[in-house]
Amino acid sequence: MLEAGGGPIDVVITWVDDQTPGYRNLLKTYAKTVPDLDPSRTRDNLELLRFNLRALERHAPWVNRVFLFTCRPQVPDWLDTAHPRLTVVHHDEVIPPALLPTFNSFAIISHLHLIPGLSDRFLYLEDDMLLLEDVTLADFTSDDGRPLVFETAKPTPRHDTIRDPATERPWNLALAEANRLLDEAFGSARRSYVNHVPLLIEKAQWRAMAERFPAAFAATRAARFRAAGNVAPEYLYPQLMLAQGKAVRAGAARLRGSCGYVPLEDVWPVTAYALWKVRRRHPKWVTLNDNFGKDPSRIAERMARSFLLGAVPQASRFERA
Repeated sequence: MLEAGGGPIDVVITWVDDQTPGYRNLLKTYAKTVPDLDPSRTRDNLELLRFNLRALERHAPWVNRVFLFTCRPQVPDWLDTAHPRLTVVHHDEVIPPALLPTFNSFAIISHLHLIPGLSDRFLYLEDDMLLLEDVTLADFTSDDGRPLVFETAKPTPRHDTIRDPATERPWNLALAEANRLLDEAFGSARRSYVNHVPLLIEKAQWRAMAERFPAAFAATRAARFRAAGNVAPEYLYPQLMLAQGKAVRAGAARLRGSCGYVPLEDVWPVTAYALWKVRRRHPKWVTLNDNFGKDPSRIAERMARSFLLGAVPQASRFERA
């Protein structure tokens, strides 16, 4: 389908399920640290992808094609792979063999622009993102067509603000490394976190980003797990676009009306309160971020499932009959 005012807009969703036979053993073969085995990055205990696709079909029917980017041989058993608007793309169809297997989301999404047949502009969603209201391309762009950046007020870490890199989370190290690259290119600046939201990407600009910082992207792609020296493309890209004047910060009203976030915590009252806030405010989209430990709270899981079923109860045509 064509979105008004431009060409087709595809969607890319990244997904993995550590219950696929052999996957955990493969992961353990390459893991070197305890965080490498963090199940919150690989489990699919809530089948969030199923609800993500339901919401896409219901609230963004103008989307052209959906590409599911995952590792071979993974395909959800409920997914109708014959759906004419769905293409399952495995990592080995895009990522060079020497870099596989990879469990590093930064490395994986650095290759998004290489997916065969992908539209020139596309939306990137992680599987834990859910549309709650009807959206159009205008929800992701400014009046002049430039992509919006949904930025928070909280400043991101920098290398000189990280006390101990050896114990710092790889995510924060990747943000600091991205800030270093941007500082060198555009001058030192205070940059804030970008909300965990659907990201509108121009394929040519994504490619140009990787080509502009070749050493950083080579190091990121070579790391099978998140590691020091990596960059987070989903942060670097919008910040680079802002620095070049190719993107616009969303205003406060847009932020309030669009972005929702639910931390799924084992301390279930925290999860309950976050879900209540989203129900009350009803933003255009929400992210349900897995903050569970090794054994997720059954109460919090039930709450999350109830929320998902309430948001999009009807099966989509992406599901097997």
